[in-house]
Amino acid sequence: MMMKNIVPRSLMLSLAGLAVTAAVTLAQEAAGVPPQASRLAEQNLRPYWHVFAAYALVIVVIGGWVISIARRLRAIEDRSVE
Repeated sequence: MMMKNIVPRSLMLSLAGLAVTAAVTLAQEAAGVPPQASRLAEQNLRPYWHVFAAYALVIVVIGGWVISIARRLRAIEDRSVE
């Protein structure tokens, strides 16, 4: 019964999000705030290279941890079968 309600709910949430985004954009234009795209185009992410490197390192470490857990579980399953 819950599966039948998922599609209409997700559609309503999507439309509500779109309406909020449009309202915020119109309010910013009316207040004379410059568009966000032009402000973002002026920014540069080069000073934050260390943040990207840290995220990459964390992702690699978590991937290794998951592989380690998978190997341990496989070893336990092999022992339990015998």
